[in-house]
Amino acid sequence: MKSKVTKAIFPVAGLGTRFLPATKSIPKEILTLVDRPLIQYAIDEARAAGIEEFIFVTSRGKSALEDYFDTAPELETALREKNKTALYDELQKTNMDSGAIAYVRQNKPLGLGHAVWCARRLVHDEPFAVILTDDVIAAEKPCLQQMMESYEETGGNIVAAMEVPHEKTSSYGVLDCDASGGEVSVRVKGMVEKPAPEDAPSNLAVIGRYILTPKVMQNLNAMKMGAGGEIQLTDAIAQEIEEGNPVYGYRFRGQRYDCGTKAGFLQATVAFGLQRPDLQDEFSEYLGDVMSMRTAAE
Repeated sequence: MKSKVTKAIFPVAGLGTRFLPATKSIPKEILTLVDRPLIQYAIDEARAAGIEEFIFVTSRGKSALEDYFDTAPELETALREKNKTALYDELQKTNMDSGAIAYVRQNKPLGLGHAVWCARRLVHDEPFAVILTDDVIAAEKPCLQQMMESYEETGGNIVAAMEVPHEKTSSYGVLDCDASGGEVSVRVKGMVEKPAPEDAPSNLAVIGRYILTPKVMQNLNAMKMGAGGEIQLTDAIAQEIEEGNPVYGYRFRGQRYDCGTKAGFLQATVAFGLQRPDLQDEFSEYLGDVMSMRTAAE
């Protein structure tokens, strides 16, 4: 019988150097996409998938991230007194029950695998999810929820996957699998972390959503250094394949935005802004004007 996945790890210890100087004083995960920080999109997705315990792997300078999920009595009182019901209701979505969130520190930046390993005592012997907040996914059904439904059928380890241009495979963990392009869930034969394009076994890349068995956490105990001199989560998952344990690549339905880059963050801002009924008319008119002026200038 497959164990239910109720815990999720959020590795949020990174310095966010791509977004300096903004991230000098605020965590990258608090950067706002329209009117919600990146971490809120990740938490909402986890909640929709049935996650009940949220484990944040943090580092120094992340206190604002912790405060975000605390109650704000003065602000809540002010909104109630001014009858700003809609805003009050939105604010409630940012509050987490006492004990629902746990925080552990990653004292040294030794890679994603090491960050996940830091949460080992909170995961115990249970399967768990991992969500990378840089990857924001717009989908009718949240990505992790799609993966949970697949997990109910297959069990094992599941990684979210998407096709990328071959020349960009060196930025991802890449899957080696036999399946045809039309299959949603594919059995994985191997995984390679950031291969050169000529060495990539496919163009099916792993992105920041995982459902993993406790054995992956045990594999991380070895503290093996991988690509970039870091402890790679991909290597710990690949070890499961070598030992004959099932790993599946799941082609999710939705659009992924890499909000760890400035271009990806801007693309997500435009996409999510255009989806908002209260913004789309004015925003689309503005974008149309911008494109018209650009065309005229050319």
